[in-house]
Amino acid sequence: MKIGYIAKRTGLKVETVRFYEAEGLVEAPLRSGGNYRLYDKSHLDRLSFIKRSRDLGFTLDQVRDLLRLADDPRGSCDAVDAMAVMHIAEIDRKLADLHALRDEIARWGRCDATTIADCRLIDALSSGASDRRRV
Repeated sequence: MKIGYIAKRTGLKVETVRFYEAEGLVEAPLRSGGNYRLYDKSHLDRLSFIKRSRDLGFTLDQVRDLLRLADDPRGSCDAVDAMAVMHIAEIDRKLADLHALRDEIARWGRCDATTIADCRLIDALSSGASDRRRV
């Protein structure tokens, strides 16, 4: 498979496939006589694993660790479980931050002003923390 085809199959951009190769996450493929990269099913599987891991929010370092663990099928699942627990905790923290942001914006309420000069939302964004209490 050429790089464009494997990129399309995995949902990655060509540049991203090259980046993962440069980062050592994917083994360099063989080259054709015309110097095209020629990927095989193992590349497709590995790139799909990386894409799915990234879609789930794992960092590149975490993906690197997951790949290392996946490369040892007889290894213990404990390390993967620990990574998942830590990742869930990070997701929960981010969700709490997003809920706090939503609540703050919701506290401003809908602005009933007719001009920007009287808009409570713009005022809240422009003012210091002490001014936000009056909104």
